[in-house]
Amino acid sequence: MQFHLDGFKTGDPVIHEPNSDATALANTDSLPEEVDVLIVGCGPAGLTLAAQLAAFPDIRTRIVEQKAGPLQLGQADGVACRTMEMFEAFGFAERLEKEAYWVNETTFWKPDPANPDTIARSGRVQDVEDGLSEFPHVILNQARVHDFYLEIMRNSPNRLEPNYSRRLVDLDMAVEAGQEWPVTVQLERMDPGHEGETETVRARYVVGCDGARSSVRRALGRELKGDSANQAWGVMDVLAVTDFPDIRFKALVQSASEGSILIIPREGGYLVRIYVELDKLRPDERVANRNITVDHLIAAAGRILHPYSLDVKEVAWWSVYEIGQRLCDKFDDVPAEGAPGRLPHVFIAGDACHTHSPKAGQGMNVSMQDTFNLGWKLAHVLKGLSEPELLASYSAERQAIAQNLIDFDREWAKLVSAPVKSESNPDGVEPAEVQKYFVQHGRYTAGTASRYLPSLLTGDGAHQQLAEGFQIGMRFHSAPVVRLADAKPVQLGHVVKADGRWRIFAFADKGDPAAETSAIRRLCNFLQDDQSSPVLRHTAAGEDIDAVIDLRAVFQQNHRDLTLERMPSLLLPAKGRYGLRDYEKMFCPDLKSGNDIFEMRGIDRDKGCLVIVRPDQYVAEVLPLDAHEALSGYFQGILKERR
Repeated sequence: MQFHLDGFKTGDPVIHEPNSDATALANTDSLPEEVDVLIVGCGPAGLTLAAQLAAFPDIRTRIVEQKAGPLQLGQADGVACRTMEMFEAFGFAERLEKEAYWVNETTFWKPDPANPDTIARSGRVQDVEDGLSEFPHVILNQARVHDFYLEIMRNSPNRLEPNYSRRLVDLDMAVEAGQEWPVTVQLERMDPGHEGETETVRARYVVGCDGARSSVRRALGRELKGDSANQAWGVMDVLAVTDFPDIRFKALVQSASEGSILIIPREGGYLVRIYVELDKLRPDERVANRNITVDHLIAAAGRILHPYSLDVKEVAWWSVYEIGQRLCDKFDDVPAEGAPGRLPHVFIAGDACHTHSPKAGQGMNVSMQDTFNLGWKLAHVLKGLSEPELLASYSAERQAIAQNLIDFDREWAKLVSAPVKSESNPDGVEPAEVQKYFVQHGRYTAGTASRYLPSLLTGDGAHQQLAEGFQIGMRFHSAPVVRLADAKPVQLGHVVKADGRWRIFAFADKGDPAAETSAIRRLCNFLQDDQSSPVLRHTAAGEDIDAVIDLRAVFQQNHRDLTLERMPSLLLPAKGRYGLRDYEKMFCPDLKSGNDIFEMRGIDRDKGCLVIVRPDQYVAEVLPLDAHEALSGYFQGILKERR
């Protein structure tokens, strides 16, 4: 973490100086008449977007929520490895990691062959494969995830706070070109003393993060389409006394005739979440018509766990729900058939545009990745870095990802809910098949399998062989390195913060990087002096040299074999009002620990390479180290000239 760039300040460095423009402060009780971005919904998707946009003092953002206040308990709890990587970009992964339950292993239980009326452990597997991420798969109450985001927002320059008790009544779009505030939203207040009052807000952009029954989606005329919800499940967070030996493991338990349960240990060492399979629904039936009580869930869980006992002492939260995998055909307001010249101004994210079963733990994670994708694009457009056409890429990228995950989730939910194969049920599923599928698709559940297809933002892989471990279109897979200036071991991926900046990682060849003829020095000279340099072309006068594109270099040598003062000046840039040197641009392999990033990520040692990383931590392109023209061309297609 870096601070004091523009002068020494006491206190907590995560609390930013407030925006000097009092009208931009976003913690007032009433809503302004005009905003840049209005976010509808304070779920994981909405808060991820709000936390990202709150970092930009010149972007007027507000977030509204129908509920009366912040979430307190219940709802989603699984945090995938990929999501933890994203949380690191926001700065709270370490705190969450300390508080959460770690899912280290998953166990599988099936009917005991010797006594099918009872259950027996049939398998035990490592939950996340070695080396997949520097972060674990963890479990933490969704409300606590919200807390971390809300803290970031309060500490931001805009001091952003949600406006609760607001119900969206109407949304109107003026699609004609040239409208500065093309979206008009009417909201009804429901808080004491203001019941029935209406507020009208005009916005440049509106993002609906308001759940599966989204009012924003309905205003767009879009529908969730897909499988009917014919399977009912219950869920409860309980404090219980049991002799079931795997109560502190994630466990899938399949009984012979009573259905299945999924056990998810919770944070704190005592609380446990139990998902309980209920009877199938008729085509015309809703789970609300069943009049299911928590006692039904407790009794069903007890029957499935036989011969083990389950004595529930307290129920912290419980609910019943229907499983259905459904998806919108588009995630914005532009017609699916296309409209010449029409650009998106209204977006939907999270459950508003895709729904999953909770058993794969994807809903909350995918929702947050949606708005992490959208956030930097909105910031780019609003700050004048990119043309509004960039925003069309949100729906194109995220709809395809959601479709892939729904296909996976549909198969996984089918396997978990299927009857166990037996002599009396030869068409059932072998528990071993369920375990095998879980292991084979571990990267989906870890959130690391998402891949963006070639586009304006994503390269075609022509030079992928230069860095096989940094797959284009996939998240930047971090690895340990040592910082040259102070010999500190760090994770390279952790420099990609949620600040809207691009990163270029220059992996050097074998030669001396300080030499006058080295490829690294030629790259730095080009970026610093050449008129076609993307750094010069897309950075405005008065901004720090790394304000838009942040260059980092990784050398092959041991950090003790290099001399800092001989390195190119661009890797020691002067920044801020005092022109202070940034010493955190250069890294070496962590050879002491045996972690050679060049070997770990399959980087060509003879040639080196450039790896371009998007603001949302995805690899955009891999290029030769000397491909200066191609480097400029890539950014010219996305960023506006600003010098």
